[in-house]
Amino acid sequence: MDFSQWLQAAATVFGVSMLPVLELKAAIPLGLAMGLPLWETFLIALLGSSLPVPLILFFLRPVFRYLRRFRFFARFADWFERHTHKRSKSVTKYRGYSLLGLFIFVAIPLPTTGVWTGSAIASFLNLRILYAFPTILLGNAVAGLLMLCFGIIIV
Repeated sequence: MDFSQWLQAAATVFGVSMLPVLELKAAIPLGLAMGLPLWETFLIALLGSSLPVPLILFFLRPVFRYLRRFRFFARFADWFERHTHKRSKSVTKYRGYSLLGLFIFVAIPLPTTGVWTGSAIASFLNLRILYAFPTILLGNAVAGLLMLCFGIIIV
């Protein structure tokens, strides 16, 4: 694989890993299928999927507060918040262990259990960014390692 092919594959993995729902759960098998080495695939996917976390943690609530001023967007914001609160029940199941629940939620490599939903849950639960950010990143790394193991078995 020459550099231009590597760069194209790396950019594809990085871009896919940033997408909600897909995240690194889809990017890692894609990178392995494109011929990227294991650890390069893992690191690129981890960086790409981690990029949206601080943006979601810092800006989701202010953006939703602004969107609620408009009727159409208010319904969407209400729906999204209801959906996120439903998902947050698994995080807050054990009182006092919200960060552990958040870590487990993000670490499970299933659709809708990644960094996007985990960051939204942390935002709506008012978890401190200082604690939520590293917890989400650690859960994301564990999910990536699980997907890497799964990718090794398949490939």
